[in-house]
Amino acid sequence: MALNIVLHEPEIAPNTGNIGRTCYATGTRLHLIEPMGFVINDKHLKRAGMDYWNNLDVTIYDDWNDFLEKNPDANIYMATTKARNVYTDVSYLDGDYIMFGKEGAGIPEEILIQHPNKCVRIPMEEEIRSLNLANSVAIVLYEALRQQDFAQLQKKGELHRLSWE
Repeated sequence: MALNIVLHEPEIAPNTGNIGRTCYATGTRLHLIEPMGFVINDKHLKRAGMDYWNNLDVTIYDDWNDFLEKNPDANIYMATTKARNVYTDVSYLDGDYIMFGKEGAGIPEEILIQHPNKCVRIPMEEEIRSLNLANSVAIVLYEALRQQDFAQLQKKGELHRLSWE
């Protein structure tokens, strides 16, 4: 199993490309819910995702209902600036889904209101509207991975030319 990142109607191709690269680097599945603000073969998406994009485990859904129909038992946490709970208050499990909304508006409140205890936020200064989407995904995803002791990831760090010893 693996963690899952869900982007609800993403608007900016480079953000999605960066998120795809992060998902690939962590063995995380990426789920994209349409409509999107770009086409899936957008050159900016591919450039940000580098040559990893073609190997990424990504699924595209027609809309929110299509996502729910195809993932009926998904345990979904929803990242939003409007949440009462902080993202570190959650105990993430393998197979969980972490959803993020589009850059301009976030996750629709009609969805959030149905899941108040599953909404999480990243703390930030009051006058800031939000963080960059790709940064937000990385922050929350790496907390979920940390809680799992980075179980699926390479734990060693090696230099390219020299040795640590």
